[in-house]
Amino acid sequence: MDIVTGAIAKLIPKLADLLVGEYKLHKNVKKNIKDLLKELESMNVALVKIGEVPRDQLDKQDKLWADDVRELSYVIEDVVDKFLVRVDHIQPDDATNKFKGLMKRTTKLLKKVKDKYGIAHAIKDIQEQLQKVAARRDRNKVVVPNPTEPITIDPCLRALYAEATELVGIYGKRDEELMRLLSMAGDDASTKRLKKVSIVGFGGLGKTTLARAVYDKIKGDFDCRAFVPVGQNPDMKKVLRDILIDLGNPHSDLAMLDDKQLVKKLHDFLENKRYLVIIDDIWDEKLWEGINFAFSKRNNLGSRLITTTRDFDVSKSCCLSADDSIYKMKPLSTNDSKRLFHKRIFPDASGCPSEFQQVSEDILKKCGGVPLAIITIASALASGQQVKPKHAWDILLQSIGCGLTKDNNLVEMRRILSFSYYNLPSHLKTCLLYLCIYPEDSKIDRDRLIWKWVAEGFVHHGDQGTSLFLVGLNYFNQLINRSMIQPIYDELGQVHACRVHDMVLDLICKLSHEAKFVNVLDGTGNSISSQSNVRRLYLQNKMEDHQAKPLTNIMSMSGVRSITIFPPAISIMPSLSMFEVLRVLDLSDCNLGKSSSLQLNLKGVGHLIHLRYLGLADTGISELPAEIGNLQFLEVLDLGSNYKLNGLPSTVFKLRRLIYLNVYSMVVPTPGVLQNLTSIEVLRGVLVSLNIIAQELGKLARLRELLICFKDGSLDLYECFVKSLCNLDHIESLYIRCNSEETSFELMDLLGECWVPPVHLRKFVSSTPTQLSALRGWIKRDPSHLSNLSELILDSVKEVQQEDVEIIGGLLSLRRLHITSTHQVSCHN
Repeated sequence: MDIVTGAIAKLIPKLADLLVGEYKLHKNVKKNIKDLLKELESMNVALVKIGEVPRDQLDKQDKLWADDVRELSYVIEDVVDKFLVRVDHIQPDDATNKFKGLMKRTTKLLKKVKDKYGIAHAIKDIQEQLQKVAARRDRNKVVVPNPTEPITIDPCLRALYAEATELVGIYGKRDEELMRLLSMAGDDASTKRLKKVSIVGFGGLGKTTLARAVYDKIKGDFDCRAFVPVGQNPDMKKVLRDILIDLGNPHSDLAMLDDKQLVKKLHDFLENKRYLVIIDDIWDEKLWEGINFAFSKRNNLGSRLITTTRDFDVSKSCCLSADDSIYKMKPLSTNDSKRLFHKRIFPDASGCPSEFQQVSEDILKKCGGVPLAIITIASALASGQQVKPKHAWDILLQSIGCGLTKDNNLVEMRRILSFSYYNLPSHLKTCLLYLCIYPEDSKIDRDRLIWKWVAEGFVHHGDQGTSLFLVGLNYFNQLINRSMIQPIYDELGQVHACRVHDMVLDLICKLSHEAKFVNVLDGTGNSISSQSNVRRLYLQNKMEDHQAKPLTNIMSMSGVRSITIFPPAISIMPSLSMFEVLRVLDLSDCNLGKSSSLQLNLKGVGHLIHLRYLGLADTGISELPAEIGNLQFLEVLDLGSNYKLNGLPSTVFKLRRLIYLNVYSMVVPTPGVLQNLTSIEVLRGVLVSLNIIAQELGKLARLRELLICFKDGSLDLYECFVKSLCNLDHIESLYIRCNSEETSFELMDLLGECWVPPVHLRKFVSSTPTQLSALRGWIKRDPSHLSNLSELILDSVKEVQQEDVEIIGGLLSLRRLHITSTHQVSCHN
C-alpha cells in the first residue's frame, strides 16, 4: 500500500491508539489529534482512488497533490514514532507493546513537553502543513479522477487556435494588407464607396479564419453585419435568408419568398445602412451573380463586402469594379510554420529539442505552410498530451508522401489528414466518420451528437455504472484534442458545439463512402440501388426546389439502423413501416405540425421496437402517439422547443431504459409512474403538483440534470422535494421554477437548511421569486460543495445584501452570474 497511500495506512491505527480515553491527553492535544486523524482518513480514501488510475492518465496537479500527501505522511509517521521512542524507548512497530503500563508516564510527558520535538507542537506544525497542501489543491481545482473520469479538452488547444488566428490575420502582414485593401483608414471619399474584397486560396490555408478575424475586429464600425457560410452545393434562397437573418431582419415571411423577392428585400433593407457582409466559401460564379444584385453600387456609406473562395475565377467575378480587390492567400512562412507546429507539440519548452529538429523541418516542408495540415499533424504527434518517440515521427514522415505542392494539394492534404485519422483508436474513427452526415459548415451541437453516438452503439461502458454520456464526452474531447474537429466556444469559454473543417469533411465523406458506412442523399444525384446494404441513411436534399420522390425501395430500407433527416428533405421521408431494425430516428427541425401535410409521418412509430433515439425537437408536433410506450429500448426522447405539445402519454413513463427526456412544455406525470424511469440521467420539463410525485424524484438515483416546475407549492410539497433531492448525489445542473410567489421563499429556505449540494454541481437556476438564503446556508455549512459551480442564475431576488455579494465573490469557479432583484441592492463597492 505504500506506493498508493504512503505511510497513512499505518499512521491511522497509531493515532487512534493515542486517542484511547484512558491516556488522559490534554484536551487541546486530543482535539488536534482527532482533527488530524479525520484529515488523514479522508486523504487515505482519495489516495486509494488515485491509485486505481494508471499514472499516465492522471492530471499533473493530481500527481503533485498525491506526491505531497504521501511525502507528508512519512514525515508525520516519523514524528509519532520519535515521540513514542522518547517516552520509554518503545519500538513502535512491536505489536506486543502495550500502552496501558505507560499511561502515567505518557500523560506526564505530554504536559511537560515544551520544545519543538513535543507532540503537541509537532501536531500543530503537521496540521499547518496539511492545510497548505489542501490549499494548493483547492487553488488548482484538483478533482480526484477515476478510470472513467471525463477527459478534458487540452488547455493548450484553445491557445493553439488563437495562435493560428494570429498567424493568419490578427497581428501579421496579412491583416495589414487586407485592412489596406478594405480602405478602413482615413476619411477620403474612397472609403465611403461600397468596397468589395475577395480572399482566394486553396483549402486549409485559413481563408475563413482570416475573414473571421477581420470581421471581429471591424464589425463595431457598421450599422449591421453578417457572416454567412455558403459551401459547395448551396441553395440560393437559403443563402439570401441567412444573410437577412444575420443582418437582423428575421421576418417570418422569408420562407415564402422566391429568389427575386429575397434579393429585393435584402436590397431594400440595406438601402441606407452602412453594412459589413462576409460570404464565406463560394464555389459557384452563378450563385455570386444572383447574390450580388442585392448589393447596390450606389451605397456611399462606407459599406464593405468580403468573399472567400478557392476558385480564382469566382474571385474575379466577385471583384469587377476598379474599387474592388483580390487578396491571394499564401502559405505560412517557414518561421511561422515552425512557431505553430512547435507550440502544439512543445507548449512548455523554449523550442524544439535537438533530436526532433531535422525530422520536424522535413515534416513542415511537406505541410507546405498550410495551417490545417500543420495543426493536424502536430496534434497527432502530441496525442494524449505526450510527445511521441522519434521513430513515430519518422514513420509519419514516410507516410505523408511527397507533401503539399501547387499541383497536388488536395490529394496530399487528404494523405496528411488520413494519417491522423488512421492514428485514431477504432472507437474514435467510428465517431468521426459519423460526422459526415452533417451538411457543410454545420454547427453541430455537442450534447445531441453524443446522445446519438450512444444510441448508435458507438460508446462503450468503462466501469459498470458509468454514464455512457460521460464516456461519449471523453470521445468528443479526444477528437478536439487531436484537431479532427474544431471546437465552438460559448460566452463562458466552454465548448458547446463543434464544426468539421471542409477538408476533413471531404476526407471522412470519402472514407465513409468507401466503407459503406453511411448513405447520404442530398438531392445532387446520389441514389440508393436496390442491392445496396443500407445501414445508416441521411437525407439532406440540399437543393430546396429539387422535387424528389419519397423513397419506396423496401429492399434498401429493411436493414436501416439509423435515419437522420435535415429540412427540407422531410418531403422524401419513407414510411416508418419500411424499417425493421431502426435504432435512431432524428427528425429534429422538420415541420411535422398540423399545418404540415407531413404530420402523419409519425404513424407507425410504435412498431420500431429497436429504437434507441427519437429526435423530435422543434418539429411543431402537438401530440405524441400513445404507442411510443412500446419502445422499451428507447434511451433518448428529445421533444425540445415544441411549444404546442400538450403533455405526454402516460406510456412514456413505462420506458425504464430512458436516459434522456427533454420536454419544452411542462408535463404532469401520473402518480406512481415517474419512479419507473430508473435509468434517467437528464429530465427536463416535469411539473410537480403532488407530494407523491416529489417523493418519486428521490428514486431517480442517476439524475445529473433536472428541470422542474411547481404549480401550486405548499410547505409539505417542498419538504418532500428537498428530501428527494438529498438522495440525488449526481446532480450537476438544477433548474427550479415555482409559479406560486407566496410560497417560493419557503422552498429556497428549505434548500439552504436541508440540502447540501453535491460537489459536482455546475449550474443552479431559479426562475422564481426567491431570496439568497439557500446560498448563504450552503456556504456556511460547507463552501467546498460549490467549488465547481460555474453558473448561478436567480430571477426576482427580493433583496441582495453586502454579505451576499461577498459570498458570491468566493465562488471561484463562477463564470456566469445573473441576478434580477426586485428591490434595491443593499451593498457598496
